[in-house]
Amino acid sequence: MLRLPSPRRAAVAGVLGIALLGAACSSSNDAGTSGSQTPAPPTTAASMTASGPFGAACSTVPASGPGSLDALAQDPVATAASTTPELSTLVTAVQKADLVDTLNSAQGITVFAPTNDAFGALPKATLDKALGDPKGLLTTVLTYHVVPGQLAPDQLAGSHKTLQGDTIQVSGSGEDFTVNGNSAVVCGNIKTANATVYLIDQVLLPKS
Repeated sequence: MLRLPSPRRAAVAGVLGIALLGAACSSSNDAGTSGSQTPAPPTTAASMTASGPFGAACSTVPASGPGSLDALAQDPVATAASTTPELSTLVTAVQKADLVDTLNSAQGITVFAPTNDAFGALPKATLDKALGDPKGLLTTVLTYHVVPGQLAPDQLAGSHKTLQGDTIQVSGSGEDFTVNGNSAVVCGNIKTANATVYLIDQVLLPKS
């Protein structure tokens, strides 16, 4: 039986605020110590990948209109997800957990977004239990999918602390990444107004 803690929404928002405030201060300090302009790095295969989405599932993204890359980039992450059919179950979960405003108001986060198929692969009892405990188990699981800072593809590999408090481990390079050993990135590096999104094919479950 899956047993996870039940963090309160206020605590989640507090963790989010502290993490993002630290990132903002760090960026401000870095900018203040720069005394000269740094030449732009040469264009490489890695930098080209970092500039746009990648992955087989990206082919389902509309070329224009609602849900297109241009439209997603204009909206904060929870709003952008609501226009993406492949994320309708995630959107329902975020709404149940009352995390829409928290995610939309965040500045600079990375979201590993499980697709509908990812939620469908969960045992029904596990999914029903999470949806039935929106302020506890569901919030814990959802915040485990969010990392402070906007991670480019060349920053993905490694260990990252989530807003839930545990860490996730990303392995791979180029356009081939897995999270926690078994969840593959199927469409990555999608930009919204305040986040970078990586669609994954398995729901991530924290250990604690």
